[in-house]
Amino acid sequence: MVGSASGASVALQSCAARLARVTRWAGPYATILQVLLIGLVLLSLSRAALVIWQWDRVEATGMAAAVFVQGVRADLILLGYFAAIPLLLAPFAAHRSMARFWTGAMVAWGSFALVTVLFMELSSPQFILQYDVRPNRLFIEYLAYPREVFATLWNGFRAALVIGIGLTVILGAAFFLLLRHAAAATRMWPSRKLLLAWPLLCLALLVQVRSTTGHRPANPAMFALTGDALVNSLVINSGWSVLAAMGSMRNEAVSSEIYGSVPRARVIDEIRSAPWLHGADFSTPGLPTLHRQQAAVTRDRPLNLVIILQESLGATFVESLGGLPVTPELEKLRHEGWWFEQLYATGTRSVRGIEAVVAGYLPTPARSVVKLSLAQQGFYTLAAGLGQEGYHTEFVYGGEAHFDNMRSFFTGNGFKKIVDSAEMRPAFTGSWGASDEDLFDKSLERLADLHAAKKPFFSLIFTSSNHEPFEFPDGKITLHDPQKQTVNNAVKYADFALGKFIRAAKKQPYWKDTVFLIVADHDNRVYGNSLVPIKKFHIPGLILGADIQPKQIKAIASQVDLGPTLLSLLGVSSEHPMIGRDFARDSTTPGRAMMQFDQVFAWLEGTSATILRPGQAPVQADYAAATGELDPRTRAADPRQAAKAMAHVMLPSLLYREQVYRLQPAVTRLRLARGGNP
Repeated sequence: MVGSASGASVALQSCAARLARVTRWAGPYATILQVLLIGLVLLSLSRAALVIWQWDRVEATGMAAAVFVQGVRADLILLGYFAAIPLLLAPFAAHRSMARFWTGAMVAWGSFALVTVLFMELSSPQFILQYDVRPNRLFIEYLAYPREVFATLWNGFRAALVIGIGLTVILGAAFFLLLRHAAAATRMWPSRKLLLAWPLLCLALLVQVRSTTGHRPANPAMFALTGDALVNSLVINSGWSVLAAMGSMRNEAVSSEIYGSVPRARVIDEIRSAPWLHGADFSTPGLPTLHRQQAAVTRDRPLNLVIILQESLGATFVESLGGLPVTPELEKLRHEGWWFEQLYATGTRSVRGIEAVVAGYLPTPARSVVKLSLAQQGFYTLAAGLGQEGYHTEFVYGGEAHFDNMRSFFTGNGFKKIVDSAEMRPAFTGSWGASDEDLFDKSLERLADLHAAKKPFFSLIFTSSNHEPFEFPDGKITLHDPQKQTVNNAVKYADFALGKFIRAAKKQPYWKDTVFLIVADHDNRVYGNSLVPIKKFHIPGLILGADIQPKQIKAIASQVDLGPTLLSLLGVSSEHPMIGRDFARDSTTPGRAMMQFDQVFAWLEGTSATILRPGQAPVQADYAAATGELDPRTRAADPRQAAKAMAHVMLPSLLYREQVYRLQPAVTRLRLARGGNP
C-alpha cells in the first residue's frame, strides 16, 4: 500500500515536471495554460467515453469525427470562461513581489475549475440515462430541492453517487497536487513584459470564448450537427451546457424569441384562427385570448371535477397504445369513458404537465410558469375559473407541496386548500412521500368530506410512486421485472393503486356527479435519435365518471385541450383564456399537438411535424404515429405550418410578459353583469 502511494506520488511529480517544462514560457500565466491543457485532455477523454458508450447513435449520424473536432472548440469556450478571471486580475497581482500569493491563488482557482469540469462530466452518464441529453437547465432546477434530489440519488443511484463523489475527490486531489508541483517552477516576468503581453492574451481569450467571427458569439445551438439531440449534446461539454442554460434562464420572459421575431398582432390573429375558436368573442381589451366558452353539455347543476395527474405514465407503459402490459387497470377502465388514442404531453417535466393540464397553457423553452415570478398570482387555472363558479378547489399530493414551487403557484391561483404529506399518515413512505395507495386513501377521505359540504368541487390529485427511485410497498403486485425497484414495477404498482381508487370511488354517492380525468404529466424518460422524440411525448388520457359514455378519440390532441373539454362536460359555461380545443363539441376534426424538447419546439399536425430551433430555419419531417418514427430526412417547412408553429411558441411568452393570461377583475365582471362598460 505504501509502495503504491509512493509510486503514485513519484508519477505525479514526474507529470508535473513535464507539464512545467511545456508551459514554462508562459511565465506567470503558466498555471492558466496548464489548466487549459489538462482540461482539454479531461474533456476529450470524457467525450470519447460517452461516444463509445453511445456509439450506435453516433455512428448512425456519420459525424463521429466532427463530434471530436467541434468538441475541442466547445471545450475551449468553457475553459476560456475559467481563464477569464485570473487573466483579468493578472496586471494587479502577477508581479514578482506577489509571486507566492499569485501562484497559490492560481493553483486554488485552477483546481476549482478542473474539479468543476470533472464533476459535471462524471454527472453526465446518469443524467443522459434519464433525459437522453447532457446536463442542462433541469440540472439547475433540481438543485433547488436538495433533500428530494439526494433521497432519489441515494435510494436509486447509490453506487453511481458514491463512485462519482469518490472519483471527484480522488482526481480533484490529484489535480491540486499536479498544479501545485508544477507551480513551483513558475517564473515570474518583469512588470513591463507582463503588461505588454496582457492585451494580446486578452484578445486571444476573447477569440477563444467567442469561437466565431460572426455577429454573435458561439452558443450550444451552433453545435447541433445532426438530427439526434443526444449526439448534438455530446459535441459540447456538460459544464458549458449548464452555463448556457443559466444564461438562457435569465432571459426566460422573452425566451420564445430565440426562434425569431413575429409581430404581436400576427401572433394573436394566427391563434384566433383555429377552427375551434371560430366565432369566439375576443373583445376584452388587453386580454387577447380571453373569450367565453359555451358548454356543449347543458346541466341543471354543474358536475364535480377530479383530475388524477399520473407521474411519468407515458404510452410506453400502456399496451393498447403500443407499450408494455404493465397498466392492466387502466386498460380495463379505457372501455368505460373517453379514451384519447393520440394525446401528447407538452414537455418532459411535471410542472410542464401541470401548466398544460391545469392552466391550458402552451409550452415555452423557458421554465414552466409554475416557477416563474409573474405567474404566482392572478394567473388563470381551472381552479381560479371554477372558484368563480362556486367550486371548492384543492390539491392533494403525497409529497411536500413546496416541491417545484407547486404550493406557491396553486395557492396564488385559485386552489383554496393544499393537502400534502404533512396531513397524511401513510403506511408506506418513499423518497417522494406517501405511496399512491396512501395518497388515494387520503383523497377518498377528502372527496367524501367535499361531497358532504354540498358544494361543487375540483380536486387535483398528483401521484408520485412512479418516480425514481421507484419505491413502493411489498406484496402489492406480481412484479413485472425480477428486480423490484424498476420503472416497470413502479408503473404497475401505480396502476394497481389507481384501479383500487376508482373502484372505491364508484361506490360513493358523488360518482354520478363527478367527472374524472386520468392523464399523465409526461413519460418516464424522453429520449430518441431524432430532433424531437415525438413518440416519447405520447401519453394516455381517459375521461370517465358521471354520465360519460365510452368513446375512442382518434384525433391528435394536446394536454392543453383537456381544460376546455372538461369545462364543457361539467356543464360550465364561462370566460377563460385557454386556447385549447373542446372535444365535447367536436371530437372528429383533425387536431394538432405541440411539444417542447429542451430548446426545440415541434408542431405536430396530421403526419408531419414542423420543428423550430434557435437561430435556424424551420424544418419539416414526416411522422408515423403507428411506429412512432420521425423521418430523419427533413425539408424546408411549409410556410403555413411554420406560421402556426411560430405563433403558438411565441404566444405563451407574450402572455406571460404582459401578464394577460388571466380572468377579468371581479369588479369588471360585476359591472359587465349589470350591463355596464368594462
